[in-house]
Amino acid sequence: MSEKMFSRRDAFSLLGLAAAVGFAVPTSALMTSDAEAQAQPTAPAPSAPAPSAPATSGMERRQERRASRTERRQARRTARTERRQARRTARTERREARQKGDKMYMKASEPTKQK
Repeated sequence: MSEKMFSRRDAFSLLGLAAAVGFAVPTSALMTSDAEAQAQPTAPAPSAPAPSAPATSGMERRQERRASRTERRQARRTARTERRQARRTARTERREARQKGDKMYMKASEPTKQK
């Protein structure tokens, strides 16, 4: 057998091939013999467990947390909208005051001189 250097690409492709084979072949098929596989009876599937009191109370707590989060979120949105509206109102009032002031300034008794 001749000595051959493996490149990284070859090593990674070999590793990928090994991983693919590992996923393709189930481990239970590799570990048990035919006799053991036949001897094991199949267990019936467990039925759905009945809801218990702790699960219900946990669900109620979760719903309460969600509801309170929704209320807080809505309160933040409302406050943000009110602040935005107040800023817009104040900005409009300042603009109107400036415009009134400018009109009054232009109504001076003496006309302005142009050069």
